[in-house]
Amino acid sequence: MLEPLYTASEMRAAEERHPGYPETVPELMERAGGAVAREIVRAFPAAGRIGLVCGKGSNGGDGRVAARILRESGRDAVETDAPEGFDLVVDALFGTGFSGVPRPDAATLIERINASDAPVVAVDLPSGVDASTGEVASAAVRADLTVTFHAPKVGLLVGPGCFHAGDVVVADIGLEHVPTEHAVVTEDVLSQVPRRGARDTKYTAGTVLVVGGAPGLTGAVCLTALAAFRADAGYVAVAVPPASLPVVEAHLLEAVKTTWESLGDVLPRANALAVGPGMGRTPEARQLVARLLAEIEEPVVLDADALAGLEPGDWRPPVVMTPHAGELARLLGVEASWVDAHRLEAVRRAADRFGCVCLLKGADTLVAAPGEGVLVCPVTTHGLATAGTGDVLTGIVAAFLAKGLAPRMAAAAAATAHARAAAGVPHTSGMVASDVVQALPAALSHTA
Repeated sequence: MLEPLYTASEMRAAEERHPGYPETVPELMERAGGAVAREIVRAFPAAGRIGLVCGKGSNGGDGRVAARILRESGRDAVETDAPEGFDLVVDALFGTGFSGVPRPDAATLIERINASDAPVVAVDLPSGVDASTGEVASAAVRADLTVTFHAPKVGLLVGPGCFHAGDVVVADIGLEHVPTEHAVVTEDVLSQVPRRGARDTKYTAGTVLVVGGAPGLTGAVCLTALAAFRADAGYVAVAVPPASLPVVEAHLLEAVKTTWESLGDVLPRANALAVGPGMGRTPEARQLVARLLAEIEEPVVLDADALAGLEPGDWRPPVVMTPHAGELARLLGVEASWVDAHRLEAVRRAADRFGCVCLLKGADTLVAAPGEGVLVCPVTTHGLATAGTGDVLTGIVAAFLAKGLAPRMAAAAAATAHARAAAGVPHTSGMVASDVVQALPAALSHTA
């Protein structure tokens, strides 16, 4: 369900706990270099001439071991600082201890590696990527394959570093695990989502209230409501402005429909609320968000328009916010480019500032809660980059909260279900948000 995700200091701690350390460093280096050589032979069987760019530290030592083993297997493997003209280039320049900006000569070498026409294999992680944060301050290798040791590093799964790693293979080199602050979420997390039982009614299976749907934006609230149903909520109500009610009545069959003015009629049944999809940014909408956060006790998902102009407050209910980078930038008062470059720091800063769970959407969906490590939910489905999929995610989070999952785990499980459903859609090109909604039951039933 949660697997270790290492920072540089945690990796050093694992190495130092190895019996006989530091005398056993050559033994560990032999295992690491051997793993790199094996993966090169497996992934690039036609690569006969291999250039290895090796630094002065242990990462370079791993590369030199790999070069020797490759030569023993009959490959023409040479250490070089001229990476042009090879069938394959191996980046063994920097290891997990690197942070900051490469020196000018190293940056130039990195750019030459990137400019070579050959595939690139990175040893442990691409040079120039911060292992502990995923940040890339300057030049960084763009690898096709990264062979990392013992366990994944934060920088391999969190952007922008994850976009430099290519395919990631984890090689066991005989170390024991140590506790890690952050974790990778696996699909096993979906086993924590309560299923409907024989004694359940539509109310005990989870009841969700979706608030949003201003005129012209009703599609968002409809997608959120349908996603909550498909994520196995038993009862869903939708509250919209009066002008939107006829549209929602025509498009939502199963949900109960009401207006913002009549929220009191449906609030008592709600186990969780989804607030913001298509809500608009009028003064009335902002006042409604503030009132809900001040008065209700049930957990709330805040998304889309509910995040506009949001300020920290003494909120009564547990809250999960689900911003994309641009929305999170506005919440933090920074540029979206800063969020993209510092995703781990940004999501933690938001969780602490607002005192809630923050789910930062993206290929490396991140879930942060105050005082806890970040959960990383890898999302590899490019088809999710389409309008409305964020509304779908909001509905899934709300359904899981309504079923009783704690906010942090509900967010992580929802991101996983969202990605799994998207992966189950048979087409990527032309995928739309409603395709993901339709795929949700199958995605969840496979874990029942």
